[in-house]
Amino acid sequence: MKFCKKCGGLMFPVKKTSTSVHLKCRKCAAKQVTPLEKSSFVTKIEFSHQVSIPLIDAEEEMKKVSVINVECPKCHNIGAMWWMVQTRSGDEPATRFYRCAKCRHTWREGH
Repeated sequence: MKFCKKCGGLMFPVKKTSTSVHLKCRKCAAKQVTPLEKSSFVTKIEFSHQVSIPLIDAEEEMKKVSVINVECPKCHNIGAMWWMVQTRSGDEPATRFYRCAKCRHTWREGH
């Protein structure tokens, strides 16, 4: 990362040659040419939209969970246990999970 010598803003690449990279500041439009570095790092990030559902298996733990009147999407029984788990980062709301009291099907809120 390079920063603008004039205003301190972040410099972005606008042109690349075999020996240099031309950078431009988005704040003040200052330009800078830097020699092309011989080593570079590539990071590959893969995202998965699959969310695993945390399950409560122990019967003793299930007794501690609240039961509410909600319809099971699988067997249409009214009555499910529910619990909340922080599945994403701390600034996101917790996810509410349900388990049918009859067929034991587990789903999350909104699905």
